[in-house]
Amino acid sequence: MNRARFLALLAALLLAWGLALPAAAHEVRPAFLEVTERADGKVDVLWKQPSIGLIAVALNPEISGGLLDRAPDGISAAENWEIRQWHGLNLKGSGLDGRVVRIAGLERTITDTLVIVHLKDGDDEQQVLTPAAPSFAINTHAGAAVSAYLFLGINHILTGIDHLLFVFGLLLLSSGYKQLLRTVTAFTVAHSITLALTALKLISVKPALIEAMVAYSILFLAVELVRKQQGKDGLTLRQPWLVAFGFGLLHGAAFAGALKEIGLPQHAIPQSLFLFNLGVEIGQLMFVTLAIAAIWLLKRFRWPPAAPRIAWTVASYAIGSFAMVWFLERLHVALDIV
Repeated sequence: MNRARFLALLAALLLAWGLALPAAAHEVRPAFLEVTERADGKVDVLWKQPSIGLIAVALNPEISGGLLDRAPDGISAAENWEIRQWHGLNLKGSGLDGRVVRIAGLERTITDTLVIVHLKDGDDEQQVLTPAAPSFAINTHAGAAVSAYLFLGINHILTGIDHLLFVFGLLLLSSGYKQLLRTVTAFTVAHSITLALTALKLISVKPALIEAMVAYSILFLAVELVRKQQGKDGLTLRQPWLVAFGFGLLHGAAFAGALKEIGLPQHAIPQSLFLFNLGVEIGQLMFVTLAIAAIWLLKRFRWPPAAPRIAWTVASYAIGSFAMVWFLERLHVALDIV
């Protein structure tokens, strides 16, 4: 069997993963906790957690010493977010050093939380809390750090089943490793461009519409995969890097959605943006490497002659079905907003 047919067999694994995630695909957004130490020794806290409609994810921030035990001073809602704020919390002379920050309920989710602690001396501490590690102790001597954005970027791509399905479609569509390299490179360059432009607010996009177009890009690839199996030719099949670049611009704007909601530290915008983008590339490379490794493993098995064609057909139509559901859902949301 050739390389493309082996790749088709991998679709079952990826699609099984897709079934385990919500239909909205990239609703696995990180939560955000910002702790700001004021010059007067008091603390302001901002908490943003993902929500679907009026239902918020069951997460609650905690800071040892009972700092967040009282009711928040303000609760508001933004598109797909619930926001809570506390102002002027009294540290009672003990400071922030050594206090444990914990996100209760995070261990029961598949999302992460970016925590940024702004210290009164001007330094920042940043951490990414995960379901496996939902707490950390504040270290006021750690100094400024932006490395959390690297892990945020890796998580963002690896939990984005829609973006991974698009990359998987590119793998199937490409013929030969040279063409695959050109295609993945084009996708990388394109989404890096719009990620930077959108995150830096040099261009403005409608997030709901961009998410709908991301779903459409996957649907487009699914149709091209069917055409390829039928032996039909076209520019997409001859030069898949063009499709990868065009739709990569859309995916980059979607990547920027996470940064737009969380924000970039004003003292280290270039570094944080670079690390987030690098994290996305690392996560993408991990996925592609896993696919290649799976190909090697699949070559060790003997398959019935009809298996590759059946697998290709099932993969193409399954990817297209997922994409169609996402597209209609997201288009409905986009039209409601407009």
